[in-house]
Amino acid sequence: MQRITPFLWFDNNAEDAMNFYLSIFKDSKIIRSARNPPGAPGPEGALLVASIQLEGHEVILMNGGPGHPLTDAISLTINCNTQPEVDYYWSKLLAGGGQEIACGWLKDKFGLFWQVTPTMLPQLLTDPDKAKAGRVMQAMMNMIKLDIPTLQAAANEK
Repeated sequence: MQRITPFLWFDNNAEDAMNFYLSIFKDSKIIRSARNPPGAPGPEGALLVASIQLEGHEVILMNGGPGHPLTDAISLTINCNTQPEVDYYWSKLLAGGGQEIACGWLKDKFGLFWQVTPTMLPQLLTDPDKAKAGRVMQAMMNMIKLDIPTLQAAANEK
């Protein structure tokens, strides 16, 4: 069991969110789940809480009722090695009513915020050549979905 596990509070659609995320991430599974017993605050038999594994990382989802919506104050990052990976996760997470934000951020149809990030981006942004890092930052700031060839072109400008 990992020491720190994200815990996501949903109003009443945690099971739909769980199935959505399991369909997107190829290496995913349900670890365990619990349903509302008789007398629980929610509908009997509805999903109460589930632990799932996405790409080797455990995430817990709960139907906790209204009052605690997801916000952009927390997001999950997907590190992508290639542009086809960026494109895949971007389109899958936007499906069904997601919203593009900026700089590789999006909000899925359940209100969870994601960053779909090329693995090379942090290296380019922390390059000792400050002008290079600045060009990459400026290129990124003009993007919604991140584009690896454009980021690399900005890094290679002279």
